[in-house]
Amino acid sequence: MTSTFILFDVDGTLMDAVENQRRVWHAWAARHGLDGDEVYAVALRTRPVETFAAVAPDADPDECLALLHALEDEDVRTGTYSAFDGAAELLNALPADRWALVTSNYEHRVRGRFERTGLPLPELIVDAACVREGKPSPVPYLTAAEKLGADPADCLVIEDAPSGVRSGRAAGMTVWTVNTPTAAEGSHRHFATLAEAAPEILASVRTR
Repeated sequence: MTSTFILFDVDGTLMDAVENQRRVWHAWAARHGLDGDEVYAVALRTRPVETFAAVAPDADPDECLALLHALEDEDVRTGTYSAFDGAAELLNALPADRWALVTSNYEHRVRGRFERTGLPLPELIVDAACVREGKPSPVPYLTAAEKLGADPADCLVIEDAPSGVRSGRAAGMTVWTVNTPTAAEGSHRHFATLAEAAPEILASVRTR
């Protein structure tokens, strides 16, 4: 299999942010007098607006989101982040115009995290503000392909989450999963770690 472009998810794929997300949601829960573990368990499987509705149905969702964003921004400035093994070497080896980030987060946070971990940034970041529908909709990955001038069939998506896999598959792309014990349903190939996948990802890039 050869691909012209590589499209990476960020959290859980290139960067380990699990503890950061847990801390942010625990802090958010504390501000609302809620149990942090219970709130985080809901947040893991739902979008923020759905989490607010489930755990704080009487609260103003806009205020809930504003607080969450403020806590996330603070965590980017003060939290501890780490890139997965092999991430820096892989990204530095890819041509800058042949890969992109497709994330449900916001670009300023991604840039802050990448600067703190020393990861190189691509020319294109498709974030939550770029699209009208997030993953598992195909829109984020199709938007990246369009901006790169790429045929979706020539794109390889690297993901860790089931929603991201569904998004890439619905966009008509090849999807590989990393950093999980087992492959998410729909994944074309699975690797236990990003480092294990890195040589295969590099080998898949076709010279134009």
